[in-house]
Amino acid sequence: MIKTVVSVGLAVDESLRIVKNVITPETVSGQEKRICIVTGTHGDELEGQYVCYEINRIIREQKEHLKGIVEIYPALNPLGVDTISRGIPMFDLDMNRIFPGNEDGAVAEHVAAKVIQSIAGADLCIDIHASNIFLREIPQARININTADTLLPFARHLNLDFVWIHAAATVLESTLAHSLNSIGVPTVVVEMGVGMRITEEYCRQLTDGIFCVMKDMGIWDGEVIVPKTPVVSNDGEVGFINANAPGIFVPVVKHTRMVKKGELVGRILNPLDGTVMEENRAPLAGMVFTLREYPVVSCGSLIARILGGGF
Repeated sequence: MIKTVVSVGLAVDESLRIVKNVITPETVSGQEKRICIVTGTHGDELEGQYVCYEINRIIREQKEHLKGIVEIYPALNPLGVDTISRGIPMFDLDMNRIFPGNEDGAVAEHVAAKVIQSIAGADLCIDIHASNIFLREIPQARININTADTLLPFARHLNLDFVWIHAAATVLESTLAHSLNSIGVPTVVVEMGVGMRITEEYCRQLTDGIFCVMKDMGIWDGEVIVPKTPVVSNDGEVGFINANAPGIFVPVVKHTRMVKKGELVGRILNPLDGTVMEENRAPLAGMVFTLREYPVVSCGSLIARILGGGF
C-alpha cells in the first residue's frame, strides 16, 4: 500500500511529497516485526533505487513468504532525484544534515521530522547510500563505535564486503542514522557504487543480504543465500591517499585490487605540458575499497582508501 509520509505545498501548484510502500503479510497477527528500507536522501545517489525495485519485485512474486512488515522509502529527497541534485533544490540544503528536524520549523526541517515519525518504532532501518560522482565504493556498512554492539550483528548478515566501524568523533549528529539510533531504531548505513549510476551487481548483492537479515528477524521465511562474511575494520586499519597536486588522475590499479605498501595506485597528469604531476602510492598494504572515479582533482582531493590489516 502506497502511503504519503509528508506533503508540503510549493510554488506554482507543485508539492514536495514523500511516499512509502508498506507491504504487509497476507495474515496479520499484530506481533509482526518491521523493517524500513530507506534511500534517496541525496538526489544523486541512485543505487538504492534498484534495491527498492528488487525488494518489491521479490516480495510481490513470493508474497506467501512474507511474515513481517516491510516499508520501502525510495526517495526521501524526491526533488533532488528529479533534478539530479545532491541536496534539496531551492533550499540549498543537504537533507542528511537536518535530522531529526522540527515539525514546526521551516519546510526541510518539517519534512525531516515527519520522516523520523514515520520510521519510529521500526525493528531495523537500512539507510542506503551511493558514493558521490567522484568516488567508487565497494558494498560496505558504516557504523559508529558507540552503536557497534547493536548494529554489527545486522551488518554481518547484509552480504557486504566490508564493515567500517567509525570512531565516535566522526559521528554527524544531524544524520538520519544517528537520529534513528538515538530513538531506539537500529539503523545501518550502507554505501556502495558511484553517484548518478546503478551498479546492478552491487544492488543484487545488497538485496540478497537484506533478505538474509529479514529471515533472521522472522520477517521472511523463503529461501535465502548464505551471506558472505565481511571484513570488519576500524579507522586504525584504513589508509588514505589524497592529491598533493592538481591535474587529471588516471588509476593504474582496479577497484577492489590488493596492493602492496608503496605500490603505484595512479598518477596525476598535467595535460598542458604532458608531465606527471604526482605518483600516488599506497601508504600500506591492503585492498583498494575506495577509488577515484572522476578524473579532475585538486590539492587535497581524495584519491583512494585502502583497507589494511591482517585479513
